Formats: sequence, structure tokens, C-alpha cells
Amino acid sequence: MDEAGIDWQAGAIFRPVRTGNAFEETVERLLQAIKLGVFGHGDRLPAERELAARLGIGRETLREAIRSLQQAGAVESRRGRYGGTFVTYRMPPPDVADLRRAASDLGEELEDALTYRLVLEAGAAETAARRDLTAEQRAYLRRRLTDLEQAPPEEYRRLDSRFHLAIAELTGSRSLATAIAEARMRLNDLLNAIPILDRNIDHAAHQHRGMVDAILAGDADTARRATEEHLAATAALLRGFLG
Repeated sequence: MDEAGIDWQAGAIFRPVRTGNAFEETVERLLQAIKLGVFGHGDRLPAERELAARLGIGRETLREAIRSLQQAGAVESRRGRYGGTFVTYRMPPPDVADLRRAASDLGEELEDALTYRLVLEAGAAETAARRDLTAEQRAYLRRRLTDLEQAPPEEYRRLDSRFHLAIAELTGSRSLATAIAEARMRLNDLLNAIPILDRNIDHAAHQHRGMVDAILAGDADTARRATEEHLAATAALLRGFLG
């Protein structure tokens, strides 16, 4: 995980716990980071001291949360010089039955969640395009796009999530990045359950490239339109499989 990614995680997911349910919210935050693809299978989570400080919790609360995730098979702890907490969770393969179950769980909130995501991410792409991005930030966005374009089928959904979250990060607004991460989590099971279709992946690759080109060119209107087109296509695909 590169430093830019870690900086974003601190603001968008690993932000201070605010409720009285510190243990439960810590488990939720860690699972968000894993299921959104910020940390993939085999990745090491940030050090215990760093995580506890970012979440604003005690080390014992964090250890309890990690133990619970170990019992659930999502992470494992390793000792020694190269030890730490490593992700063992693997994203389940796409399945239409899973897609329909996830949609049923959302119920009438599905259209609300799709609209909310569209508004947030289109605004994020427009905002990122209006910013004077550094060379490092521009390289970071290109790297996320390249990772996605070269992704094997089993890694595609995770790297797609990281690509979209990278654009959120480049807005410079931690509040917006957090909202986009939370909006993505509402739809995460649905998005991950969409079957991998070659034609759709090719179409999405063209749209992703258009989004990145517009952001890097500082063309805010085109960045917004390209993002709206891409997310509308994803929503249409979801509705099609839900029948």
C-alpha cells in the first residue's frame, strides 16, 4: 500500500470513532477497509499503534476487534520481524443469486443509494478536475487506472473500488471521501455480485479512461459527464440482472 493510499484511509475510513460502541464501530471500520478493497488479500494492516491513534481508541479495544475478525476468518496475526495483521478475506465470486439477495436486503433504498452515489461521485470527479493536482497525485490516479485495466477477473471488483475511491481522495475533502466510501459500502455487495462480462469490462474501461483524461486535463464538465455516464451504465446493468 502506497503512502497516498494510507493518507486517504486515515481520513475516510480510519477516522476517530464517535459513538459509545467503540468495539462494534472498530470492527465495522476494519471490515469497510477490507471489503472496499483498500486492503486486499495478503496485505498488512497499519501497525496497531497507528491504527489505535487514528481511530481514537485504546489498544485493547483494537485488539479485541482484530481477534473478532480473526475468528471470522477475515484477518490473521503473524509474529516476528515481518509480523503484523494480514488480510485473509477473499471477495466471493460474482453470483446473480447473491445480487438478488443483496438487492432484496436494500429494498426500496436501492434507488436512493444509486442516486446518492451518482451525485457524490460525479461531484467528486468535477471537483478533482478543478484542482491543481500535484505530479504525485496525477501519477497516483494513473497508477490506480493501470492497476484496474490490468486486473485479473478475481481482482477486478476490488481494484474498481480502489479506483473510484482514489478520485474521491483527490478532491482534497475528507468529508466527501468519507461519504463516498460509505455510499459505496451501501452498494458493495451488489456491485461485487455483478457477473464479470467482457463487453461490460471493455465499456467500463473506456469510461474510466475518459474520466481520468478529463480530470487530468482539468475539464470539470467532461469529468462530471463521463462519471455520470459510467455510473448510469452500472445502475442499468444492476437493474437488468435484477429483472
